[in-house]
Amino acid sequence: MGARTKARKRALDVLFEAEQRHLDPITLLADRVAEPGTEASLPQYSVDIVEGVLEQLDRIDELLETYSHEWSLDRMPAVDRALLRIGTWEILFNDEVPDAVAIDEAVELSRSLSTDDSPVFVNGLLGRILELKPTILA
Repeated sequence: MGARTKARKRALDVLFEAEQRHLDPITLLADRVAEPGTEASLPQYSVDIVEGVLEQLDRIDELLETYSHEWSLDRMPAVDRALLRIGTWEILFNDEVPDAVAIDEAVELSRSLSTDDSPVFVNGLLGRILELKPTILA
């Protein structure tokens, strides 16, 4: 597993845990940076992802709600919701990651961490975001 893949997984862990435990994600992120526990220290890219997603969260969630075709954010599995937020942030707001890589990474993580239907759903929704990227960022 590559360094960025591990960083995405760790960012996913922070976003997922914060939501499940009803914690402030920034506070949890700071706690994980200060005391990583049994894992290695949190990679800087994990921090960048979490901060980037939170900075753009309202816009990201609006896009996911708009283009998910009758799936509200609340109805999505929590892992998928976090992965879609990460993937959308990488596609729209992080020029360092090729769009196809962002989608592939989100799909692979959904394949190993979520439901059997999740990879197709994540791929389809992120593909739609990518397709509309020029108009979304206009």
